[in-house]
Amino acid sequence: MEKEIVKIIDLRNIPWEENPILERILNRNQILSSQYQPIVEEIIQQVKTRGDEALVEYTKKFDEPNISFPEDLVISEKEILHAYKKAPEDFKKALHYAYERIKKFHQSQKEEGKILFEEGIILGWKITPLERVGVYVPGGKAIYPSTVLMNIIPAQVAGVEEIIVVSPKPNIYTLAALYICGIRKAYRIGGAQAIAALAFGTNTIPKVDKIVGPGNIFVALAKKQLYGIVDIDMVAGPSEILVIADKNANAQWVAGDLLSQAEHDELAGPFCITTDLEKALEIKEAIGKLLSSLERKEIAEKSLRNWGAIFVVENLEEAAQLANLIAPEHLEIQTENPFDLLPLIKNAGAIFLGKYTTEPLGDYVLGPNHTLPTSGTARFYSPLGVYDFIKRSSILHVNKKGFEKVKEAAKIMARYEQLTAHELAIKLREL
Repeated sequence: MEKEIVKIIDLRNIPWEENPILERILNRNQILSSQYQPIVEEIIQQVKTRGDEALVEYTKKFDEPNISFPEDLVISEKEILHAYKKAPEDFKKALHYAYERIKKFHQSQKEEGKILFEEGIILGWKITPLERVGVYVPGGKAIYPSTVLMNIIPAQVAGVEEIIVVSPKPNIYTLAALYICGIRKAYRIGGAQAIAALAFGTNTIPKVDKIVGPGNIFVALAKKQLYGIVDIDMVAGPSEILVIADKNANAQWVAGDLLSQAEHDELAGPFCITTDLEKALEIKEAIGKLLSSLERKEIAEKSLRNWGAIFVVENLEEAAQLANLIAPEHLEIQTENPFDLLPLIKNAGAIFLGKYTTEPLGDYVLGPNHTLPTSGTARFYSPLGVYDFIKRSSILHVNKKGFEKVKEAAKIMARYEQLTAHELAIKLREL
């Protein structure tokens, strides 16, 4: 018997924790990690020890069979300029439009340091941009010029000095986006090997302070493993969407939005929660009809069969509770009064309110970043932003008056922590 394209799971009047499909979705991060982690570990070790030689081998094997030498990994300024000139005019116009909207939104996130004064004491913090950042742009299964904009613009707004871009199989659209962002050099590498190269550095690839950008499961696991050697934005794996739909939702629109993420990757997660069983059946039927029209039908169908689920719950309050459990990357609320549900949502990378706020608008032109936490990590991660490309240093100054004000409390705390040199350092200044 053929596995159905998308499953309907009725959670009404049963304990949620007893449903194996929901349990699998809630544990999706661990399931994927255990399957691919050994492969990622081997790739990282090879790049760490063999550098460019390993990079060339992996790139030749997975992405570019014509690669033979480390210099072949470099995308030159001439190649980037040629791609921009060759790109269609309507595409470049749309890209410039998106660039301006994304830049304007991220400029509102800029932070400034602050100095606080009290008698004898000056305190505060200083904001410093990171010096060198690596940006990963996916490219193996699709074209992602939008990811170029979303990851480079906030870094530039923050004031990052040097941005190193890596991407497997870059096409003219990705390269045109690099040109618009002012990037004149990049590298045609991808996967866990690209992340390892950025983290450790090779003769060809500069070592960076932080790596940002979404990718497949291999990229996500490599970032996770190398965190600490290098900073990362988040562990962003396969894309996912969760749509909360009431009985008034347009089934075709919901189905289309679910498919918009399913077509990314066979491991993508298209989820839906509805309060109406009839609506669940309508959405399932609409998915089947729309699926046949997609160019990436095979990928979307595998995603739906692997992870697709439509949950039926009692009411919208339960829908919000379930959404918070799943903690999706993209959460759409297609209900009659979507803003009423907003206060109940705690865990989501991005929240799309209302039936016209389809997720693809956020992917491209609205302005907020589309690099978002996945696999339930929206419980503790945030969307990529300008704040990811800065660091804060505390500022402290004490004069004689300030010293007299705070010294006794500090000596007592040092004494009770049994750190005698701490107390001594304070006492020496009393002499």
